[in-house]
Amino acid sequence: MASSSRMHFVYILRCADALLYIGETNDPYLRLAKHNDGSASAFTAKRRPVALVYSEIHSTRESALKRERQLKRWTRAKKEALISGDVALLRRL
Repeated sequence: MASSSRMHFVYILRCADALLYIGETNDPYLRLAKHNDGSASAFTAKRRPVALVYSEIHSTRESALKRERQLKRWTRAKKEALISGDVALLRRL
């Protein structure tokens, strides 16, 4: 990895109404703060506060965006299995 590149993250937030939000960023804690102040997304702005419940690191933005698209297609049950780290359930789903 080149020294000038940054790590990228795919993250899942749990909103106050229990809905899940999936996004991509290079700074998950700054992005979480923006979601909680209402400036990151109209979806989460109406569902505050939000909590970071899952994140994973990617070496490129392209990889993170690809994973974000994949996760957004998953069922809620599969997302919850990922969040809880239940690998056996994740494989079954």
